[in-house]
Amino acid sequence: MSTVTPGAFLTLHYRLAGPQGDVINTFGGKPATLTLGTGELSPAVEQRLIGLAEGACTSFDIPAGEAFGQRNPDMVQWLARKDLDEMGDPNERYEVGEVVQLPTPDGQGQFAAVVQAVRDDGALQLDFNHPLAGQPVTFEVHVIGVL
Repeated sequence: MSTVTPGAFLTLHYRLAGPQGDVINTFGGKPATLTLGTGELSPAVEQRLIGLAEGACTSFDIPAGEAFGQRNPDMVQWLARKDLDEMGDPNERYEVGEVVQLPTPDGQGQFAAVVQAVRDDGALQLDFNHPLAGQPVTFEVHVIGVL
């Protein structure tokens, strides 16, 4: 039976949850496939997978701040409406709590932010911290396959 090693290619179901509930949950849907060490999971989460056997089902409680770092107040920023319009649909309406996908500066990828506030002029206050930053995390996993 195979066990999870650094760099392993995995098929698994997993759930990441904080005090407010699930952030990611693949149970009941299509399993995830990923390669350890490529940044798809945080290092703290990956470390807990190392050594698990194929077929293992387990859960870990990860202390506050360990899985996704501490919250950084510098990662909460205002973005002008004109800048938003240049990056996407000028007719888009944004609401507090909504997750917004924005292009990376090089245009090759995307990153997410949560809308914290919307001003009358349409500017958004965005939180670029991971939703579980600074929080305790429950990581539940079922390792389906290891290559």
